[in-house]
Amino acid sequence: MDVEQSDVRHRHEEEIAGLDALDVRRVERPGRGVALWGALWPKLVAVLVVLGTWQIVAWSGWRPDYVLPGPSTVLAELGRVVQTARFWRAVATTMQRALLGFGIAVSIGTLMGTCVSQVPVLRRTFGSLLGGLQNMPSIVWFPFAIVLLQLSEAAILFVVVLGAAPSVANGLVGGIDQIPPLLVRAGRVLGARGLAAFRHVILPAALPAYVAGLKQGWAFSWRSLMAGELLVVIAGRTSVGTEMHYAQDLSDMPGLCAYMIVVLLIGIAVDGLGFRSLERHVLARRGLLEHR
Repeated sequence: MDVEQSDVRHRHEEEIAGLDALDVRRVERPGRGVALWGALWPKLVAVLVVLGTWQIVAWSGWRPDYVLPGPSTVLAELGRVVQTARFWRAVATTMQRALLGFGIAVSIGTLMGTCVSQVPVLRRTFGSLLGGLQNMPSIVWFPFAIVLLQLSEAAILFVVVLGAAPSVANGLVGGIDQIPPLLVRAGRVLGARGLAAFRHVILPAALPAYVAGLKQGWAFSWRSLMAGELLVVIAGRTSVGTEMHYAQDLSDMPGLCAYMIVVLLIGIAVDGLGFRSLERHVLARRGLLEHR
C-alpha cells in the first residue's frame, strides 16, 4: 500500500511539475562568442558614429584645428598622456576622492532615508527638503564650501556628499513606499516586527529602488567631483579635473579633449562593471532579468 501511495504521489508531482513548466519562459542561451559579439557590436557602432561625426565636423572648418582638433589628434594625445606617471597620479587622486565621497554619501543617505521612511514626523519635516536638495545643482554649493572650508579636500568632499546623499536617501524612501502592504503584513504574521521587519522584509523588498538611488547618487557625486576639481585646485596635488583646468589655461585643446574622454570612460566603466552588474544581480534574484 505504501508503494502504491508513493507511486501515486510521484505521478502527481510529475503532473504538477509539467503544469508549472508551462509558465516557465524558455530561453535558448547562445554560445559565449555569440553573446560577446552581440553585446559588443552595438557599442562599436556607437563609437564609430561618434568618431565619424566628430571627424566630419572637424573637416568642415567650422572651427580651426587648434580649437577643435580631429579625433586622430586627440586619440594620439590620449595615447601619449596615459604613458606618463602624472596621468596615473591624477586618476588615482580623482578615484580616491570619488570613492571616499560616495562612501560617506551612501552612509549618510541610507541613514537619512531609513529615518525619514520610518518616522512620520521626520517625513513631514524633511521629506520635501530631500527632494529640494536633490534638485539643487551641486555647483551652487561650491562658493559656500570654498568660503567655509577654503581651497581644500574638505571643500570638494563636502559638495560631493551633498550632491549624492539626497539621491541615495530618496531612492531608499521611494523603494520603501512602493512595497505592497500585504508583504509587510505577511512579515508581521510571521513574527517580523521592528528592526527585524526592516532588515528581513522592508529593506530586501526596497532593494531594486535603493540600487537605482545608489546609481543616481554616483552620477551626482561624479559630476560634483569634476566640478570641484575644476574650481578647487590644490597646490602640489594633481587630479583629472586639475589637468583639465591647466589644459584650459594653456589652450591645449587636444589635452583637454583627451582628459574629457578619460572622464567619460571612467563613468562608463563604473556604471557597467559596478552598478549595472549589481542591478542585474538584484533583478536576477527576483526573476526580472529576462524582461530586460
